[in-house]
Amino acid sequence: MAEPGAGAGVTAVGQGPSGVGEPGAGSGAGATGRGWSGVGELGAGLRAYGLIAAMWVRSTMTYRVSFALTLVSNFVATGFDFVVILLMFGQVRGLGGFSFAEVAFLYGTTSTAFGLADLSLGQLQRMGRRVRDGTLDTLLVRPVPVLAQVAADRFALRRLGRVTQGLLVLVWSLVLLDVAWTPLKVALVPVMVVSGWLIFAALMVAGAAFQFWAQDGSEVTSAFTYGGNTLLQYPPVIFAQDLVRGVVYMVPLAFVNWVPALYVLGREAPAGLPAWAAFVSPLVAAVFWAGAGLAWRVGIRSYRSTGS
Repeated sequence: MAEPGAGAGVTAVGQGPSGVGEPGAGSGAGATGRGWSGVGELGAGLRAYGLIAAMWVRSTMTYRVSFALTLVSNFVATGFDFVVILLMFGQVRGLGGFSFAEVAFLYGTTSTAFGLADLSLGQLQRMGRRVRDGTLDTLLVRPVPVLAQVAADRFALRRLGRVTQGLLVLVWSLVLLDVAWTPLKVALVPVMVVSGWLIFAALMVAGAAFQFWAQDGSEVTSAFTYGGNTLLQYPPVIFAQDLVRGVVYMVPLAFVNWVPALYVLGREAPAGLPAWAAFVSPLVAAVFWAGAGLAWRVGIRSYRSTGS
């Protein structure tokens, strides 16, 4: 994909208060620094993301055997989490009163949601490195939203292995579950997965914004994304209630799958939530994205070039 030359970069950006190139009034104005100010800029960001990701996919598929091997290795490596659950149920009949099918359902929903977020935005964890070594400056002078460039750079198609593995477990659990299915419960399953994807993705964006100030803060983000995914693979009843309340009310990761999944399974909602809370995951995802977008804008505007 062609990139703008030096002249185009100078035309597209001006000198902002941060001391680095910020958008001017040209065609790339909102795209670089104000990436959340309008629907048109969102569309431009999604288009840029698609083009950059497609470029990396074409590059990856040049070496098909290598891609196949890395895809399989990613599938196997991420599957070890479920192997632990299989081994556990080889010794016990239930976990906190939950059957194997119910735990597999929890595992499948959160793993699929997290896998989609990791596939689409997993590269954001490299944000701190870009801030440290100054390579972010190169992205700022292009008339393309910075978030789209960072998220799509080195797009790793091999991460489909995690998505596939989680989806297979989810389908298997749906076959095994003994649930009185209603149209509402059936519709809630895909809504849960998509909402969980968006919640995890918003956390990744917020974590990338945090790295503008804490360049080594990727591990903090991982505690909420990778750590949250592992936590949500198991029923909430096996954890301390203070932890459950924190995941429900403070950092509401429980809306990725615990809250809607327990409704599907016919169980009581965690931490005293009402039954209707099972349907607010899309709203929680929207709030997460509003906060992540604000954090990203603040981070971009506070960025100071390394001068390199």
